[in-house]
This record gives sequence, C-alpha cells and structure tokens, in this order.
Amino acid sequence: MAKQTFTTGQVLTAAQMTSLQQTAMGGGAATAKTASYVLVAADAGTVIQMNAAGATTITVNTSLFAAGDSVQIQNIGAGVCTVTAGTATVTTAGSLALSQWEGGQLYFTSTSASIFFDIVQSSGMTNPLTTTGDTIYSSSGTTPARLGIGTTGQVLTVAGGVPSWATAAASVPSNSSATVATDQSTTSTSFTDLATSGPAVTVTTGTKALVIFAAEIYQTGANLKSYVAAAVSGATTVAASNAKSYLWQYAASGQETRAGTATMFTGLTAGSNTFTLKYKVASGTGNFGNREIIVIDMGS
Repeated sequence: MAKQTFTTGQVLTAAQMTSLQQTAMGGGAATAKTASYVLVAADAGTVIQMNAAGATTITVNTSLFAAGDSVQIQNIGAGVCTVTAGTATVTTAGSLALSQWEGGQLYFTSTSASIFFDIVQSSGMTNPLTTTGDTIYSSSGTTPARLGIGTTGQVLTVAGGVPSWATAAASVPSNSSATVATDQSTTSTSFTDLATSGPAVTVTTGTKALVIFAAEIYQTGANLKSYVAAAVSGATTVAASNAKSYLWQYAASGQETRAGTATMFTGLTAGSNTFTLKYKVASGTGNFGNREIIVIDMGS
C-alpha cells in the first residue's frame, strides 16, 4: 500500500497495521506474475514475484507512487525479468536484468523517479577450475580461464601474453678457472703480469662476478711485502674499488705464505670479461708459486 497520512486520535484496524508493517519491513504479500507486467499503485509495499519460463518485463510509470514508496521484485522463473522504465525513470548501479533467483527493491524518490537496488545471488564468476592445483587467470579482460596444474619442476612463465608452465632454465652459473704452477718472481712495485701471463680466464658474465683466487708467496729478503690481486678486462692496475682484493705476505726472509681470498666485482659490462691475477712487491723480490683464479658469473 502507498504511504499514508494519519490524524490525531485515529484508530487503525488490524488489517491496516498488518499492511503498514509489511510496507515498513520492505515487503508484503507476494503477487505472482507469469507474464510481463506494468506496475499499479496498489503494488506499493508488496512483492511482485515473476515466474515465467521466457523473458519478461516489469514496467514502471509515473504518478502511481509517492516518494518513499517501494516495491520488492523477485524472479523465480527461468526466464530473465527486466525492470523497464516506462514513463518513470529507473536508476541503478547494478543491473535491471534479473536472472532466476535474483531480485531487488524499487524505491521511489518522487512520483516519476525511482532507484533499483538489485540483490544478485546467482550471477558472478563461473568457476573454471577442475583439478587440484589449477589456477585462474584473465584470458581477455574480465573473462576467467583455467590454467591446469603443471608438472614437477616446471615454473610459471608468460607465453603469448598469458601465463603458462615451462621447464625451468638451467640454474648453474657460467664459470671458468685457470692455474699456473711455474715459479716466477717480480721486483715491480706496480701491479703487473708475470712473464707467464696469468693465470687469466675469460668468462661471459652479467654485471657482477665472484672472483676466487689463491697463490703461494715466498720472500727472498727480510721484512718485505708481496701482493697478488685480481683485475678485470686485462687492466694493468687494480681498480680502487678492489684495493682490498689481494693476498699479501709480510715476513722474515724465507717464509712462505699459501692463502686464498674472494672478491665480488660489480659494475661490469655484461658479456665477455677477462680476469687476471696481478703481482707486485713493496720492495725487493717476490717469488710466486702455484696461482689459481676462479670466476663465477653472478648475473646482474
């Protein structure tokens, strides 16, 4: 029933109280419809329940309802029921097309305008998953699609703009090593190669490489220092950033040092890089036995 106005002292009948209560609670007696229907004034505060196998419409016209009136609409039929603006306007943020088991409230803001608040129960994303481990992705816009579970050891990648499973790439980094056993000596006070150049290795790396090197150092004079350092790309000097990347020996004459260390080279130019061991002494003569260098690509 439509919204009513009462006067002081008026007594309501039980039927009127029931009708008002139904209106206040957002629904009254359900009126079943099996064909398209045009709302009438008496529908205020009631439930219009559509039950049709085919498509139907519920039409909304002006001058039938007052501001504040409402009509509940339900669709229990298999056919889609569409709330349609006749001479009145119908505004919604959802959908005016109701599938089976959907419904909503038509609320009037004036005699010629209404808002439809839809309550969606059955629509939404259809679950495409069929197997344990499946995943969902968007195949085009908002269309859900199934990506079946991959096999053991596969990794998720992208092919053709969509996710897919693929065999993991080899994870062993490129590396190389070289060893020189020939004893040699130097009196140079600047880092340089010995006569038997190296050892040196050429490795394809990213912008970072881990260099591990070792050497035997033997002093022929007292209280002298000998150094071994790693240099990149055949440089004749060791970069300041690698100034601590060396082995050194400082001892009495005749003492021998066997030691190793490692340093991380960064800021490399990705591609083929040559790494070499360099040698120098503070003074006197430094003797060098077995030397080894190992370079491991650490990527970018």
